[in-house]
Amino acid sequence: MNDKILSLLGIARRAGKISIGHDASVTDLKCGKAKLCLVSVSASQRLKEEMAHICRTFKADIIFSAYTTEELGISLGSKAIAVLTVNDEGFAKRITELTREE
Repeated sequence: MNDKILSLLGIARRAGKISIGHDASVTDLKCGKAKLCLVSVSASQRLKEEMAHICRTFKADIIFSAYTTEELGISLGSKAIAVLTVNDEGFAKRITELTREE
């Protein structure tokens, strides 16, 4: 795992550029605010399929991360997080780059 991604997510959260949870993520994807959707490895198959469909429909990037819901939650100061969106182009681009490096 790449701790740089978790650190970057924490910075993005403090900057107000992250939406956490299913409802907030879907809303941001539908209105075009979300640049990247990140789904936890331990999310349900139904959630993964739903988010993949929504991202295809609204032309947003999606990453099925290697992080568990607990790891994402801890890094963002919350409980378990299965899905989140990054709502800033710069953060989204860097997270995508770091994911490719893994």
